[in-house]
Amino acid sequence: MAKPLVIVESPAKARTIGEFLGDDYVVESSVGHVRDLPSSAAEVPEKLKGTPAGKLGVDVENHFEPVYVIPANKKKVVAALRKALKGADELYLATDEDREGEAISWHVQEVLNPKVPVKRMVFHEITPHAIEEAIEHGRELDMKLVEAQEGRRVLDRLVGWDLFDVLRRKVGPGLSAGRVQSVATRLVVERERARMAFRSGEYWDLMAVFTAEGAPFDARLLEVDGRRLAVGRDFDADTGRLADDAEVLHLDGSGAAALRERLGSAEFSVRSVESKPYTSNPKPPFITSTIQQEAGRKLGFSASRTMAVAQRLYERGYITYMRTDSVNLSSQAVSAARTQIRERYGAEYLPDKPRSYSRKVKNAQEAHEAIRPSGETFRLPDDVAGELDTDERRVYDLVWKRTIACQMAAARGHDLSVRVAGTSTADETCTFAASGRTIEFPGFLRAYVEGADDPDAQLEDRESPLPPLSEGQAVDCDELEPTSHITKPPARYTEASLVKELEERGIGRPSTYASVIGTIQNRGYVWKKGSALVPAWVAFAVVQLLERHFSHLVDYGFTARMEEDLDVIARGEGESEKWLHQFYFGNGQAGLRDLVSDEHLEEIDPREVNCVHLYHDPVDGELEAVVRVGRYGPYLDRDGDTASLPDDVPPDELTPEAVEERLARAKEGGRIVGKDPESGLEIIAKDGRFGPFLQLGELVEGEDKPKTASLFASMSLESVDLETALALLSLPRVVGQDSEGREITAQNGRYGAYLKRADGESRSLDSEEQIFTVTVAEAEALYAQPKRRGKTRKALAELGEHPDNGKPVKILEGRFGPYATDGITNASIPRGRTPEEITLNEAVEMLRDRLAKGPTKKKTKKKAKRKPAKKKAKKKPAKKKAKKKPAKKKAPAKRKAPATKKP
Repeated sequence: MAKPLVIVESPAKARTIGEFLGDDYVVESSVGHVRDLPSSAAEVPEKLKGTPAGKLGVDVENHFEPVYVIPANKKKVVAALRKALKGADELYLATDEDREGEAISWHVQEVLNPKVPVKRMVFHEITPHAIEEAIEHGRELDMKLVEAQEGRRVLDRLVGWDLFDVLRRKVGPGLSAGRVQSVATRLVVERERARMAFRSGEYWDLMAVFTAEGAPFDARLLEVDGRRLAVGRDFDADTGRLADDAEVLHLDGSGAAALRERLGSAEFSVRSVESKPYTSNPKPPFITSTIQQEAGRKLGFSASRTMAVAQRLYERGYITYMRTDSVNLSSQAVSAARTQIRERYGAEYLPDKPRSYSRKVKNAQEAHEAIRPSGETFRLPDDVAGELDTDERRVYDLVWKRTIACQMAAARGHDLSVRVAGTSTADETCTFAASGRTIEFPGFLRAYVEGADDPDAQLEDRESPLPPLSEGQAVDCDELEPTSHITKPPARYTEASLVKELEERGIGRPSTYASVIGTIQNRGYVWKKGSALVPAWVAFAVVQLLERHFSHLVDYGFTARMEEDLDVIARGEGESEKWLHQFYFGNGQAGLRDLVSDEHLEEIDPREVNCVHLYHDPVDGELEAVVRVGRYGPYLDRDGDTASLPDDVPPDELTPEAVEERLARAKEGGRIVGKDPESGLEIIAKDGRFGPFLQLGELVEGEDKPKTASLFASMSLESVDLETALALLSLPRVVGQDSEGREITAQNGRYGAYLKRADGESRSLDSEEQIFTVTVAEAEALYAQPKRRGKTRKALAELGEHPDNGKPVKILEGRFGPYATDGITNASIPRGRTPEEITLNEAVEMLRDRLAKGPTKKKTKKKAKRKPAKKKAKKKPAKKKAKKKPAKKKAPAKRKAPATKKP
């Protein structure tokens, strides 16, 4: 008997909806998009191979027609959907109701070419009632949303593909650029530039502890004879000195100490007391950007981790759709919230009327509700705790509290401002300031306090009461201490603050921020130091190239306007083809095609864009030191004197002193550990891009490169001795022969220490130190166990099944840090990311990227002319590439919106 077929984009979503619909429906998953632009040459259709459209995946000369293909990993999915459709009497396309979801549904319809009635089924939460309503009120596909998504996808391919080639030729291989990722990278780089240029200033004040009626309170010196003391905002960030227009008193350490002495016998009294009532209203309910920010601040989650957890909660029916810009709540949700407020907190915590919210952010889309607990009655966090994992419980708790709080009464209280004054022995009137706050009615704070997990315990912390004070009242000074303050550079972005910055500027869509931030880390442009985002030196080079030669692509206003244009297309008020034509071919100014032409690229000097200035003056008349981004990593350069830079040195920490130290160490050639007794060559301990290492002898032209060996993670350049150095340089170590006469060696590899047998079989060791201690018997015991992919130790994280091959995806610890593996492919975790914050989707993307690059090519040893002393290698002039003839411009022809057609 034929049944209706419902297609969603996620297996988890399919399971939940399938439980609601029962046996009367068949629910299947497309597992995301079933069609996309070709990701490799192998996927290009045969008839398009060798053509510009086949190379780019878009036919720019034919109305920007995309070249859609079914990826190899989706062929089985498509086959299963076609099989399910054969027994169906109706098709419901139930993907998410946004541009991406609409496009997925359109692609499914295009590929399946159904002969049965088709309905678009939309809902914002997965509950029995919502699914029933969606079934009853199906609609047609919104082709304007599809056109907007297709325009965005084509634009991203044009930008990504063309700039990939530019970066390969001018900066280095394996780099990428994107419409939003490059702007996000620029923000992080600009913040680091500000930190590098920053010069700190110092100022002092006095901190006092006064007592009134036996109750102590703190106060800070504010004025001396009516002249305000200097504070951080009065200093110039570029010089570290007071700004020219700052009319303030600048105290140094000796001045503050002297003033303290002059106030030693002073009598103090209250000069003024000012009390003002305050009202604090709750924040709006969560949207995509704010849940990422708050989960980052309160839970320490990355944006991608937050969105992955929210996705699971939505697909399992616990919260509403998590990709939304709307702060609206349905009347059903407001009623549910108000009922729980009355029951849990009392009628006094319920405002007379429901609260409503609106937004003033660029490009906000109001298509959905805010993120809230699903259903007509909200489930309490304690009631669902046993059904959710730890991350899910914490995010659900956050969503529930924020939703309840947004409908509660305001918090009320008083802010108190007090001035206390005394006269010094030099007849100076010194005024101290103290402030306090009292909470008279906590209101929404009973349910939700930003930055705290326990609102009840945090209420007292939110208060800072002062003792009862009145004007003219005498107070005792118990303590008076000079205090030093140093101005601080602007804080680096965290994921939460970068999300906020991108949204406020109208750059990109909040639903893409998690993937954008993940991408700039996975590509090596940005790494994490704690929670701070630090740009790598290669990010400086890429941003410099784009700023100087493709400035509009990283212009904040231009990128925001592109989002507005896409919204215009989605509303049916514009056409994507005309928009793409103007962007690519230009309209009165150069388009992208002209900017990536060979003629324009010849104007770009790779040495110039790969040179990063350090924002500080040369030391003692020396020439300026710069950082150059080379093929083998970043290095310092000053008039030919060079020193490699480790990847984990933040740019702003490369101070003049650090530059001098690194150049001096490189000039000395490293620390000489001792002599190798066999060869008589010196063993030198050096810094390298990938960490400290040992080198046997100096580089001599015409001979093989000297033998090297990396230090173990537990060793340092300063402490390594000759015995250890000789042992490291002797690796691999021969452990012995097994019972069948096969030699076993112990050695270090990219993914850690391991054993290797003469027949090629290998086994992992638990630590680097085991390389020197493992015995033949221990080695044979390891070989007697079944071979396991990766380390024998326990996985750092088990993420789930790889959607392409069904293999379990894990995070393991390797010699160079943690890496993701599915037992077939390995991919290193980017610097600064912890295994706990890597999601399955991110790990899968890393593995796919690594697989697409193919096996690592082994480098052949080069014989270079040697000489006893160091010499700078001469660079060969770059060969000029043949100029390409620019493609002929075509006038824009009107293209029909994508329509349903046979594939």
